[in-house]
Amino acid sequence: MTTKDSIQPTNFIEDIIEEDLRTNRYGGRVHTRFPPEPNGYLHIGHAKSICLNFGIAAKYKGLCNLRFDDTNPSKEQVEYVESIKEDIRWLGFDWGNRLFYASDYFEQLYEYAVQLIKKGKAYVCDLTADEIRETRGTLTEPGRNSPYRDRSVEENLDLFQRMRAGEFPNGSRVLRAKIDMASGNLNLRDPVMYRILKVPHHRTGEKWCIYPTYDFAHGQCDSIEGITHSICTLEFEDHRPLYDWYLNELDIHHPRQIEFARLNLSYTVLSKRRLLELVEGGYVSGWDDPRMPTISGLRRRGFTPESIRNFCERIGVAKADSMVDIALLEHCLREDLNRRAPRVMAVLRPLRLVIDNYPEDQVEELEAINNPEDPEMGTRKVPFSKVLYIERDDFREDPPPKWFRLAPGREVRLRYAYYITCVGVVKDKRTGEVVELHCTYDPQSKGGWSPDGRKVRGTLHWVSAPHSLEVEVRLYDRLFVKANPVGEKDGADFKTYLNPNSLEVLTSCRVEPSLRGAAPGNRYQFERLGYFCVDSVDSSEERLVFNRTVPLRDTWAKIERGQKNV
Repeated sequence: MTTKDSIQPTNFIEDIIEEDLRTNRYGGRVHTRFPPEPNGYLHIGHAKSICLNFGIAAKYKGLCNLRFDDTNPSKEQVEYVESIKEDIRWLGFDWGNRLFYASDYFEQLYEYAVQLIKKGKAYVCDLTADEIRETRGTLTEPGRNSPYRDRSVEENLDLFQRMRAGEFPNGSRVLRAKIDMASGNLNLRDPVMYRILKVPHHRTGEKWCIYPTYDFAHGQCDSIEGITHSICTLEFEDHRPLYDWYLNELDIHHPRQIEFARLNLSYTVLSKRRLLELVEGGYVSGWDDPRMPTISGLRRRGFTPESIRNFCERIGVAKADSMVDIALLEHCLREDLNRRAPRVMAVLRPLRLVIDNYPEDQVEELEAINNPEDPEMGTRKVPFSKVLYIERDDFREDPPPKWFRLAPGREVRLRYAYYITCVGVVKDKRTGEVVELHCTYDPQSKGGWSPDGRKVRGTLHWVSAPHSLEVEVRLYDRLFVKANPVGEKDGADFKTYLNPNSLEVLTSCRVEPSLRGAAPGNRYQFERLGYFCVDSVDSSEERLVFNRTVPLRDTWAKIERGQKNV
């Protein structure tokens, strides 16, 4: 690819790729990879990396591999492998025939380790993990050589072969690279390459009892697959000299490692270790709990792949860490659902309303718009009858100033229906709670417009009581009450900041009959209430369960409008 044919770059990573294409560093190739460890479910931070790696490959007409870093069988499960593949496909990306595992290369990685031993660049060390940490030194003090550092090549080869044969117990020996215990980069102070771990592997069974570390396997797997650009998050920047050292000493194909800032999202945590704590501690119902920032959780809550891809594109790629406001993610979802989600009427906290002057046995089919943003979605028929349900919050017996909804003697418009006026209130004699309203309607105001030109400021949604469906609705809120639950200076456990009101379950909600048989995963805008989706786990034909995806109020859009007006 010549400079003339190059694509306009949009971030510093693409600047680097453009330069490599200009200099023909990799023969005009662009080949990336997404290398998840199958020890948990993917989260929104991984979505950023997925979009980046697959997106760059598509932009430059290159390739992107999916490679599982399955080098620690004690924490890995087939369940995680399958969930990761499902998440990537759902986001809209395809790895074709390029599905790989680090375990595919265990034999080759072992041979690379043997090569380094023969070069005098690796040795078997008998220090314990604690002793290795103690002799590693600090940022201001050099480390100390292991007493086993000067073993002969022959002894190291023999011990390493016996490690593979399973002669030694867990933790008794490791293979370390021989680099520089006085290096200013702690990653170069004789890092561990292999450790003994007698745990069955989900793919190789009991064939291996020694496993390579990520730092050793990473670069060599990239090399074997012909990767050109190994795109990592910023915490691997200090590991890059080690990545390069292994490839240079082995004298094999050398990809370029590039680091970018990982995603930090407010009011959540993006650490598989911490998310696992929430799952195992029962703080959430599972990895796919709709409050979780996992891709499976977001999918169950009602997020669309388009909204997540748009979010990842809008936050861009930077070199410095920063915190992204979760309001932007929610804004991207609203933008997408506003265009595609059909409108329906639902009442979450029903209050019975009787229209006294409406004919007893009459039922009308009123026409309602499915989505004003997309006329092609057409209209539907909504039944209207003498007895309705409205939202309890839409009535006040003693209304405050500027109250435009229903109150005694007040007139409001019913969406797509008629003007009504409240003429009576029925209360529970024991509690004093309002249990029923009595109203009259204006038959001349059909469609919600009065022929005499009088105007009302309040418009309410409603459902017909005898025709509506009873459903369960789960109102989800942010999982944490602190914007940065892991960065607070008080040192408190991040779980201290869990939001006790992150889930409210309403069991007697009512929705219009058009939702009968709604399929799991279907998304709707409940008029005036927000966006909701049919739960993919707990919903059934007998009992519909809806998850609130996001409320209608868009704080990010308000911020953007304010910025434009400055």
